[in-house]
Amino acid sequence: SSRLDESFQRCRKNGEAAFVSFITAGYPHPDDTVDLLLALEEGGTDVIELGIPFSDPQADGATIQATNKVALSYGVDIEKCLGMVKEARARGLTKPIVLMGYYNPFLQFGLSTLVDRAVEAGVDGFIVVDLPPSEEGAEFIQLCTKSSLSFVPLIAPTTTDERMKYLASAASSFIYCVSVTGVTGSRSAVASDLSDFVGRIRAQTDLPLAVGFGISTPEHVKEVASLSDGVVVGSAILNEIDKVGHDAPAADKAAALRDYIASLKAGGLGQPASARSLKYRDVPHFGQFGGKFIPETLSEAHDELEKAYEIASADPEFRAELDFYRREFIGGPTPVYLAKRLTELCGGARIWLKREDLAHTGAHKINNAIGQALLAQRLGKKRIIAETGAGQHGVATATVCAMLGLECVVYMGAVDCERQKLNVFRMRTLGATVVPVHSGSATLKDAINEAMRDWVTNVRGTHYLIGSAVGPHPFPTIVRDFQSVIGIEARAQMLQHAGKLPDAVVACVGGGSNAIGTFAPFIDDKEVRLVGAEAGGSGLEEGVLNSATLTLGTPGVLQGAMTYVLQTPDGQTAKTNSISAGLDYPGVGPQHAFLKFSGRAEYVAVTDAEALDAFSKLCKYEGIIPALETAHAVHTTLELAKQMGKDQDILVNLSGRGDKDMPTVAKVMGVDVN
Repeated sequence: SSRLDESFQRCRKNGEAAFVSFITAGYPHPDDTVDLLLALEEGGTDVIELGIPFSDPQADGATIQATNKVALSYGVDIEKCLGMVKEARARGLTKPIVLMGYYNPFLQFGLSTLVDRAVEAGVDGFIVVDLPPSEEGAEFIQLCTKSSLSFVPLIAPTTTDERMKYLASAASSFIYCVSVTGVTGSRSAVASDLSDFVGRIRAQTDLPLAVGFGISTPEHVKEVASLSDGVVVGSAILNEIDKVGHDAPAADKAAALRDYIASLKAGGLGQPASARSLKYRDVPHFGQFGGKFIPETLSEAHDELEKAYEIASADPEFRAELDFYRREFIGGPTPVYLAKRLTELCGGARIWLKREDLAHTGAHKINNAIGQALLAQRLGKKRIIAETGAGQHGVATATVCAMLGLECVVYMGAVDCERQKLNVFRMRTLGATVVPVHSGSATLKDAINEAMRDWVTNVRGTHYLIGSAVGPHPFPTIVRDFQSVIGIEARAQMLQHAGKLPDAVVACVGGGSNAIGTFAPFIDDKEVRLVGAEAGGSGLEEGVLNSATLTLGTPGVLQGAMTYVLQTPDGQTAKTNSISAGLDYPGVGPQHAFLKFSGRAEYVAVTDAEALDAFSKLCKYEGIIPALETAHAVHTTLELAKQMGKDQDILVNLSGRGDKDMPTVAKVMGVDVN
């Protein structure tokens, strides 16, 4: 099932465990089921298991036995269950549904008919508790495969290694791992030998694993999520529904269920990479964009980096280091804050600010700098080079190198050195060598070129700590993953504070690191608009300089990747200009290029004048001085808010604070601050 595959891929990208919820169809009453299915999705469920009532559920404990009995008393059968799924899909349910039950009701319904009707209703797969994928199950599995439905086998602690391999061969999307011997039901603790059990299964298959039986608290979820791709909760959910009361309105049951699922789901956030299967690996391309267009001298370094990152991502100690520094050094999670006065000013959607400007060093750049510096240490490379435009990446890199005792060299365009004197001084104060670049337009693009030349020359002992989600593979993937902590935190915070996902997510885009880090965890939430704000400079008219790559650019190769580029008809990189040094770049990260091309995200150009106006408004209405880069996103947010309803929400990432930009703003205002 493509929906099942997409759910596990999305959770992998978001760094969280897939949350799998079970309810019995027709319980507490048939009229409740569709509302409960929708509540499961609203609470954060990634995969839904819908139990088909059966008179003799031999593998189930008292809770599920009782729910089966109630559902059967209302005459709930397969026909009605399929109708419930169909109605839920018609009402907007998007998450995958797996029908879970025992074989005989399926057999009596007619296997071929069941499969055809399941596809028609919007079912994604089957778990058949008492049907092994041997001769007994061969016919059913073939029918499922032919119709692109998943057959999900169950593996228990008593299953031999040889049989595990055999069972896994019948699976297509994931495997249900029964964590303990016995029947279903809530338990006080997770099985002590779960790690060994999961390890045995991992040795036989690369498919995602979802572990169930006995899980009932956020602490259980967190523990299981540290070992497996997914966490299955069933009896505890049914018990929670019981607390509301069988005769309570369906809306009350749904509301309680939604809140309970959200509380459990939170336990699976921040999942270590070591818990994830190998089935869904990152590839060097985003559609037709990305790739590795590099000189041969750098091929080995890129391969070395890719392998090191793959190993580190699967290492719980590395993930623990990242979590430690995010919490103890950077100061995360950074808050999400409701901008009440800006909201009132616009008169439309509620405006929420993700406060990455409060991160140590004043911007989001520190997330990626720490991650890559730790990778460099693993590679034994003690010299770090970096490029910077606005200076924030340079400051972050210098900060991390000082903390870890690494040599640091930062390349910065001479024009940017002049307009970001404060950050140049900060970098040098932190012990970095800052090299002004005078070639070309003497801005970010030229700093990247010079850093690449250094790396070609000194590749054996040097790591290039690239600051944005640009360049050849694996850099766009690595930077996105290290920055996705922004979106992962924000997604959970919006569910906590607003009770739902935002209707739109906005971020500024130059190379695109803060934006892709913010967007990535929302990409599969199709109801959430993703809007990037790029630099419109002095305007979009012909002959006027700007940095609106996704608005005016065309596909081409720039600095190692196929992406959108501002270029001349004969392929020369065009001159750019923006009041914000960090957005003054003629290219963009390849994943942004793909998001534009596919239509998943939209990108708008914001002029210097519009950015300055938004800068002023955020200062005066919320007491927050943003970076000029961030001000572009603030302008876009204000314009969107005016067009949206008061019951809607916009989340904007405040990627950095504006201390560094005060001399530039003062100059525009005619104020002498020297």
